[in-house]
Amino acid sequence: MSLKVADVMVEDVITVEEKTTIKKAVELMNKHEIGCLIVVKRGKPAGIVTERDMLKRVLLESKDPEKTKVNEIMSKPLIVGKPQMDIEDAVKLMFKRNIKKLPVADEGYLVGLVTLTDLVRSEQIIRILKNLPDKETPKRMKKVVDYFNRIISISYE
Repeated sequence: MSLKVADVMVEDVITVEEKTTIKKAVELMNKHEIGCLIVVKRGKPAGIVTERDMLKRVLLESKDPEKTKVNEIMSKPLIVGKPQMDIEDAVKLMFKRNIKKLPVADEGYLVGLVTLTDLVRSEQIIRILKNLPDKETPKRMKKVVDYFNRIISISYE
């Protein structure tokens, strides 16, 4: 029996309304010690805003965090997984789309979030990483994959 996304996802996902300022979003992320927020519009997930988005699209562009809204910098369209997806399919989707966080939706409503960190905690990630061709590993994820491959090889010696 293979693990499903629902088996490893975080169900208590912190969301933010699309018209929330970056300053308030950062305060929320700091309060919850998280690296991303799912942006919602009329109760449905519309995008994702990460620490990297804030660095690149606010700080580097010298935007005012008290005036800039999350919907101005969020990544969209939102790439989502389904709760019943096999973990392997979720990993492949994340690598193909070069994302580290995958919101999970059911019938258009947010039900969870799975990250590469959540996935590496699962038993099956070892098999998935071993079988993933090198050319499919996005550059910015290569360090993570190489790190876990080293751990895998040490633990099997």
